[in-house]
Amino acid sequence: MIEYGAFALLPIVAILVTAVLTRRTLLALFIGTIIGAVMMGGWAFADTWVGYFGESMNDETLQWLVLVVALFGILIALFNASGAVSDFATWTEKFVNTRRKSLVLTWLLTIVLFIDDYLNALTVGTSMKAVTDRYGVPRTQLGTIIKMTSAPIAVIIPFSTWAVFFGALLEAEGVTVNGSGFGAYVAGIPFVFFGWIALIIGLLLSLGVLPLMGSLKRDQRRVDTTGDTLPANTTAEEREFELARPRADDGRKPLPYNFLIPIVTLITVTIVTGVDIVKGTAAGLIVAIVLYVVQRRLKLREVFEAAFEGISSMAFVMVLSVLAFMVQHLNTDLKLADWVIDATTPLMSGALLPAMVFLVCGVYAYATGSFWDLAAVITPIVIPLAIAMGVDPILAGAAVFSGAAFGSTTCLYGDGIILASKSVGVKPVNLMTAIMPYAGIAAVLSLILYVVAGYVML
Repeated sequence: MIEYGAFALLPIVAILVTAVLTRRTLLALFIGTIIGAVMMGGWAFADTWVGYFGESMNDETLQWLVLVVALFGILIALFNASGAVSDFATWTEKFVNTRRKSLVLTWLLTIVLFIDDYLNALTVGTSMKAVTDRYGVPRTQLGTIIKMTSAPIAVIIPFSTWAVFFGALLEAEGVTVNGSGFGAYVAGIPFVFFGWIALIIGLLLSLGVLPLMGSLKRDQRRVDTTGDTLPANTTAEEREFELARPRADDGRKPLPYNFLIPIVTLITVTIVTGVDIVKGTAAGLIVAIVLYVVQRRLKLREVFEAAFEGISSMAFVMVLSVLAFMVQHLNTDLKLADWVIDATTPLMSGALLPAMVFLVCGVYAYATGSFWDLAAVITPIVIPLAIAMGVDPILAGAAVFSGAAFGSTTCLYGDGIILASKSVGVKPVNLMTAIMPYAGIAAVLSLILYVVAGYVML
């Protein structure tokens, strides 16, 4: 077996450099997969690439993700074709009449939908972009607030998909409070520093207390100059779909419930079915179709046309997801995780252990695009190490979960960024570059707090 060592980073470095230089996420991921295939297959890299493509397509998680994306694409297209989004935006004028209120409402909705970060990222972006457009908010700022809140709130609230999974990991390692891993997770919530700080930053950005930085500042200048809330690299087809509005001459009274009822159905069914987003989205879709056909907002032919348009609009996200999963499988076979852990384990000692765990997990999550996988791989290593060193295992576990939340919030080819970017109508690279200054602040402050906590609690 070939040991690639630090060279395992080559595909990731190529992806990040290409994405930043060209602003083309799809091209960047494709180049990354080619480099990985060359490393794994040599001159037979074409066959290797096809093999990884097949492996990615057979991944059950990817299949689930593509189904969710397709269903949501149809739902969004129906919202646009029926005028439901515009009706909702018009209705919000009754209580959302300033830029600040539109952004605070975005933050609050993301908090309310804490049950799963996919659910709140997809739902809130779809709900609020027509509202924030009205006040000249760049779509990248909308996406930044959503992503700085979605994974952090899911990791902090103990009744989310993240909490259930992470609690099970702690229990498997024998870390319990009152006999359960869930109790240990609850005890560790105050130490999920990245989650808390990211939530505060999202709120401050919504309130206008925190200034716009980096690409967000440039995006705002573009909005102020042109009135265009979409990034400059948005294609004509994407722009037409994102700015679609109902017929101006339909003469119908705005009905916000045409948007709210399907969304509430989606959320309710998702929660009732054990956080099954596929069932929730399908239920919301069925309710939307019935509403719009009965009200004669859409004919059956127009429903099918919108469905086709919705799936087509998500083709980019689907291809992007396939390539992203190829990168994850390549990283596994290149043993990137093993190299990261081996290179950093000597630094994990004593009081610095929680800080180093957070740093390693953040780098691992950002580099690999794997978040729950990260926790499953690293938790069994970190917990015994913490116990052997006399470090509180709950604190060490919280550092792992913080690192996973950081990766989900920032990774260019992670499913969180991909879904959120589509939800608000921007490319993943635009959203990532907008988020990085704020996530970077949260990460640095978290690292400092883990150093302090490590010494105080040793």
